[in-house]
Amino acid sequence: MREVRLALLEADVNFEVVKDFTARVRERAVGQEVLKSVTPGQQVVKIVHEELTALMGSGDSRLAFASRPPTVILLAGLQGSGKTTAAAKLALLLRKEGHSAALVAADLQRPAAIDQLEQLGREIDIPVFSEERADPVAAATRGLEGAREEGLDTVILDTAGRLHVDEALMDELAAVRDATRPTNVLLVLDSMTGQDAVRVAEAFAERVAFDGIVLTKLDGDARGGAALSVKAVTGKPVKLVSVGERLDQLDYFHPDRMASRILGMGDVLTLVEKAEAAVEEDEAKELEQRVLKGEFTFDDFLSSYKMIRRMGPLQGVLKLIPGLGNLDGLENVDERQMGRVEAIVLSMTPQERRFPHVIDGSRRQRIAKGSGTTVQQVNQLLEARKQMAKMMKQLGKGKMPALPGQAMQNGPSRSATKKQKRKRKKKSRR
Repeated sequence: MREVRLALLEADVNFEVVKDFTARVRERAVGQEVLKSVTPGQQVVKIVHEELTALMGSGDSRLAFASRPPTVILLAGLQGSGKTTAAAKLALLLRKEGHSAALVAADLQRPAAIDQLEQLGREIDIPVFSEERADPVAAATRGLEGAREEGLDTVILDTAGRLHVDEALMDELAAVRDATRPTNVLLVLDSMTGQDAVRVAEAFAERVAFDGIVLTKLDGDARGGAALSVKAVTGKPVKLVSVGERLDQLDYFHPDRMASRILGMGDVLTLVEKAEAAVEEDEAKELEQRVLKGEFTFDDFLSSYKMIRRMGPLQGVLKLIPGLGNLDGLENVDERQMGRVEAIVLSMTPQERRFPHVIDGSRRQRIAKGSGTTVQQVNQLLEARKQMAKMMKQLGKGKMPALPGQAMQNGPSRSATKKQKRKRKKKSRR
């Protein structure tokens, strides 16, 4: 329980929430029969995972839709929480689900807020309704009327924020809400602010009744303890999470997956979904067959590297892998190193990429010069490819390859010692 408590506190979960949670887990775990197939420790982790999932809400994080369109979604929050970007991301997500969405600029406080929303709308080809020099209520109602006239079924209102919670902000939000009667009021919170996110959520819950929460910048806060704290303190569910800077990186909230991330257990399901979206199945199968035969060329490296890049930033992908998410130094992963490797490969001729064994000394010098690297770095890459191809070939034959240095640690194998004995016998006979 001490380890669980530390994991939650490191994930920036509210102290009171951690205290109540660990008490509940202890009460449930003490005296419970341990299944034969698992250890007591695994049983406790299972209970912790189930309790975390239950605490963060049910699996249903879908938005409510009006019986008579348009459905109105009002986004509220402080300045800098990412409301405007979240509005565009939500519009894109809803369009993928078959809805016709529109954006309405009701943030007249922040300079260039309207320009930003219009630019995002052009990027994703979503209509934006805006009015200069109008009050927020008028801008919201006219935008809603415009969307209704064009037959659009979903309207997303981007409202103004402040640097802190104040009376003017709450009054303006209440006025826009009363005028538009939104189907969903979503509070946008920056997950990087940790405990401040909880305080902001409490303040909004007292003045503006919201239906759910949108957590932004979750790619910067791998664990996402704010999700647990906010739900426990306000009772409002987290509906959506933003996991990257790209406009297609907004998804519905899955409590079970977030529970795994908070505990540092990775998020395999999200990783699989990212891979399915980024990688063509035929392309992956063809690459897998070649790699397992030991035919790992630099062309294969380039195609696999592009697959990973399509899944998003390398650091974000690594955090989803169980066992890697809570490793120290993961935030220092340098994607430029991968870029240098790509430059070396692209400096090779098509023949050299397909048949790396033809790369001799003069070719290595030419590749190093063309990629802006050293001959030593080229040599390191060639050796790494050779080792990887050898290891994959062994895996393809169903053998477990020895790790580097493992043979030295374990000493000579039995077959090796037998060979040495036979050699010594031959010498003695001679």
